[in-house]
Amino acid sequence: MNTRWKRCLAAAGLAAALAVPAAGCSDGEGGPSDVASRAIASATAAVDDKLHEIKGGVNAKDQVTLGAPDRDADGRTTVVITARNTAGSPKSFAVQIIYRDPGGNLLDTVLVTLPDIPAGSSAKATARSNRDLSGDVRAETGTALRY
Repeated sequence: MNTRWKRCLAAAGLAAALAVPAAGCSDGEGGPSDVASRAIASATAAVDDKLHEIKGGVNAKDQVTLGAPDRDADGRTTVVITARNTAGSPKSFAVQIIYRDPGGNLLDTVLVTLPDIPAGSSAKATARSNRDLSGDVRAETGTALRY
């Protein structure tokens, strides 16, 4: 992985880490927002760890599109991801989905992999939040790597 991309990943991880405290309010240790903040921090750390494990990944954010967020039967927020492989050989994608409320506060983050997409083809996958997210939830692409 080149130095520029490592800096981008480090900045993304720092931005996610800095957004965590904004997601909760201070209702005391062990309260609902404290539990939510810990869940968000855990999800963010897990996504960052997985992204750092990918060797030789290149920025593919422009090759990824998201559908509109929806809810599944279990109440989890879902979003359909489409990854388009513009490379000349089969490639896999790792896509970070960030869920936010209308105020921009971080609610959750997940990592979805789309393996072995043939050259010139697209593939779809569904990202599912780690927990119930209430209210108006927005989804955005965080880091997207093609490798």
